[in-house]
Amino acid sequence: MFQASVTSTASLLETDGASSDVLTRIKWLAVYTRSRHEKLLRDELLKKGVETFLPVRKVERHWSDRKKIIEEPLFSSYLFVKIPWTERFQVLNTVGAVRFIGVRQGNPVEVPEKEIETIRQFVSQEIKMDPFPYLKAGARVYIRSGPMKGAEGFVVYKNQRCRLVISLDLLMQSISVEI
Repeated sequence: MFQASVTSTASLLETDGASSDVLTRIKWLAVYTRSRHEKLLRDELLKKGVETFLPVRKVERHWSDRKKIIEEPLFSSYLFVKIPWTERFQVLNTVGAVRFIGVRQGNPVEVPEKEIETIRQFVSQEIKMDPFPYLKAGARVYIRSGPMKGAEGFVVYKNQRCRLVISLDLLMQSISVEI
């Protein structure tokens, strides 16, 4: 039911004179995209050899004459790329890219690998996920066994059902999974 787009990374661009490990270390970064340009940006970055991750979910849409199952991004207007900061212009000079999320004092803010892996795990196991209002407060839980083993999040009740909410602090967005 869910799919993710993952590609391999290309060779590095020349550094711009920055010798800091922060600038040359390969890490996951979030890119804010133009509205409804997530898939286009992913495809363009694929052509450039940049490793990307776009978690998508299948949803049924109803029109007056038909129903259709379509894929939509789990995080609207966001795409994850795995690059060193020195390759940022390769990404930003691509159609659909607007800016990187969480740049502080000229340095990028990394999306934790654990958060990316948790989402990848849910996507690969076709676990039904829904967008959820961002949560920050509350007690965190850790799943020890089962198909969601290793996931961390908050437990909430929605429509008399128990759900695990995983929050991406950098994006200030969350997803929920029924448990």
